[in-house]
Amino acid sequence: MTIKKGFIYLIVWASILTIAGPVIAATIENPLSVNTFGALLLNIASGVGVLIASLGTIMIIISGILYLTSAGSPERINKAKTALIYAIIGIAIGLSAGAIVATIENIIGV
Repeated sequence: MTIKKGFIYLIVWASILTIAGPVIAATIENPLSVNTFGALLLNIASGVGVLIASLGTIMIIISGILYLTSAGSPERINKAKTALIYAIIGIAIGLSAGAIVATIENIIGV
């Protein structure tokens, strides 16, 4: 009895997949709106760059809070300055992410 059930399930699934395959393939559009790998990398780099720049802005605010709450402690002032420097470097890299990818594409000839 289980062999018959298994065979019936196999037939049903095979027929569903056979019918649904061409219908699904005919309606799928390109969700990325890019046609080349280089354009995809540029879109990803731009998105990640915006994220990094946003986090860098938050880190500038945090480093300012660290500096204001340092109470004159040289160690905490140095920690705040280091956080500020890293935040500025992160923002610079984040904002230039698209340019970095475009430069690499030009170098390798993609």
